[in-house]
Amino acid sequence: MTRPTHRRRSPLAVLSLLLATLALLLGPAPGSAADTSWWNPVARPAPDSEVNVTGEPFKGTNARGEVRGFVDAHNHIMSNEAFGGRLICGKPFSEQGVADALKDCPEHYPDGSLAVFDFITKGGDGRHDPDGWPTFEDWPAHDSLTHQQNYYAWIERAWRGGQRVLVNDLVTNGVICSVYFFKDRGCDEMTSIRLQARKTYEMQEYVDRMFGGPGKGWFRIVTDSAQAREVIEQGKLAVVLGVETSEPFGCKQILDVAQCDRDDIDRGLDELHRLGVRSMFLCHKFDNALCGVRFDEGALGTAINVGQFLSTGTFWKTEKCTGPQQDNPIGLAAAPTAERELPAGVSVPAYAADARCNTRGLTELGEYAVRGMMERKMMLEIDHMSVKAAGRTLDILESVSYPGVLSSHSWMDLDWTERVYGLGGFIAQYMHGAEGFGAEARRTDALREKYGVGYGYGTDMNGVGGWPGPRGADTPNPVRYPFRSTDGGSVLDRQTTGVRTWDLNTDGASHYGLVPDWIEDVRLVAGQDVVDDLFRGAESYLDTWGGSERHRAGVNLAANAAASASTSEWWTPFVSYAPGRAVDGDRGTRWASEWSDGQWLRIDLGAPRLVKRVTLDWERAYGKAYRVELSDDGTTWRTAWSTTTGDGGLDTARFAGTTARHVRIQGVERGTGWGYSLVEVGVFSS
Repeated sequence: MTRPTHRRRSPLAVLSLLLATLALLLGPAPGSAADTSWWNPVARPAPDSEVNVTGEPFKGTNARGEVRGFVDAHNHIMSNEAFGGRLICGKPFSEQGVADALKDCPEHYPDGSLAVFDFITKGGDGRHDPDGWPTFEDWPAHDSLTHQQNYYAWIERAWRGGQRVLVNDLVTNGVICSVYFFKDRGCDEMTSIRLQARKTYEMQEYVDRMFGGPGKGWFRIVTDSAQAREVIEQGKLAVVLGVETSEPFGCKQILDVAQCDRDDIDRGLDELHRLGVRSMFLCHKFDNALCGVRFDEGALGTAINVGQFLSTGTFWKTEKCTGPQQDNPIGLAAAPTAERELPAGVSVPAYAADARCNTRGLTELGEYAVRGMMERKMMLEIDHMSVKAAGRTLDILESVSYPGVLSSHSWMDLDWTERVYGLGGFIAQYMHGAEGFGAEARRTDALREKYGVGYGYGTDMNGVGGWPGPRGADTPNPVRYPFRSTDGGSVLDRQTTGVRTWDLNTDGASHYGLVPDWIEDVRLVAGQDVVDDLFRGAESYLDTWGGSERHRAGVNLAANAAASASTSEWWTPFVSYAPGRAVDGDRGTRWASEWSDGQWLRIDLGAPRLVKRVTLDWERAYGKAYRVELSDDGTTWRTAWSTTTGDGGLDTARFAGTTARHVRIQGVERGTGWGYSLVEVGVFSS
């Protein structure tokens, strides 16, 4: 076949064609350049940071009615107000302008010699150029953990680049505050949380004034999923308040004695809910009266273990894990600065390498807090929980099919992933470098496809975590500026603040304004399909939130029903272990059998009822092998569910719905030398 001939174009014509094509591809959409457009402020402070994005932010939903956009499930906008007010230097906004907002802590002048936390976290001697605006010679940077990364205009750039949900975790740590040399306020954790919440609302008002008045800004704090959807459909950023602190509500423990009670938990949850908080961690860094934590590694882990001792009077304690999940290895490296805070004669203990699990799990008060969060339709973060605490929490959530569970920044054991998705929960990965982020995203890709969910990232900025470094100007597939946003409607160039311009290729993810650049890097390195999953993240996060709001606890058909058993243990006439104790709704009572296999507990529902789910809350004497059996007449039994690998705790048996009047728990093999002992049994139609 003869190939057609083409006339050679002149070099000038070729250049003109290329420039025209580039303008078509990268130019703003028609009509989007007008200064009066809704996404442009009417009164931005001068001078101020640039945003360096053109084009109209996308609005509305996709063809299936789903919101679009990225979700940062873990950020700390206001942590400069935490830890005594001088650990994170600089502010996300200031009424006095950018020069006041983006300036270093006083003790960092003139050369960073007293930047103690900076050299603890970064190494070296902490010396740096303290000047922020307008030169920014040394900060913000991807490896500087003590300087502001969440200036409002940088967050604005991330929103313009396609982000539609941002979770602002109010964060602090009273012990870190108390031992840090520099502070300008007290260290009470709840006082700091209240301040950070107020400052977030003040930031919303600040942005609103810039865009013409109340409700007109792009930064919108939301308190329910419907409101979030409305905000996103308007093209704006839905901001969700969360809490990540080590001893919420004053729930610390000293020498294993809780310093709070149920009333403190109820008051604390009610107050947080009034502030607009809709997600939270029950423990973070230190074991507290609610739960044990997942350890930190290396020298940082040693320093935090010292903090644990200073706060609680005890160091972390470990044991061999009983399942595939493990906590992080405990930090064993020396941390001299922290260790000098210990009393004379006290030192950090050594730990066996094969003992990777925290002995402390979810306490009775922790269970009360979990159930209290469910009653208030709040979402529970399981990152930072020990394996024992996270496992028990998931058991509780599964027992009532509550979807409000989050893992927002890669701090849970990855073997929990399918359990979280199975509940309807949401998972975001820490903001790793593009290669690592892509590898982990692909590892869990099949599960996201199975459950039909999107993906998120947790930047953890201002959270003392560290962020992706540069891949280098000579990398074969660099981010090429300008580039288009994922939705195709905006064009992003290098970000400039003052006289400093950042380039992801050479600077890494130095501040929040480079989140869109990092997403483009993920696209180039990991592929468009990973970014597509991220772009579905906002919808999946709101699905989890909405499912939590709509959740209704099922009616327990077994509550106070007639119960009988093969045997009941007897120790004293003053304590009863009768079968009815397993259905009386009192977690302080239980049924216990004699010490032999083959025991059973039978519940008469009073009439034929649809049965789909049975929950079994075992005391320490549990069944390793047992069956859930159903009967219409109490004589002929059929097996609905069985296991040979029971490990105690809270079990949930789910099976195809079937009608029955009688339910029997038939023991086959005990898990201990004692009998079978059930604190509570639930039977449900849903």
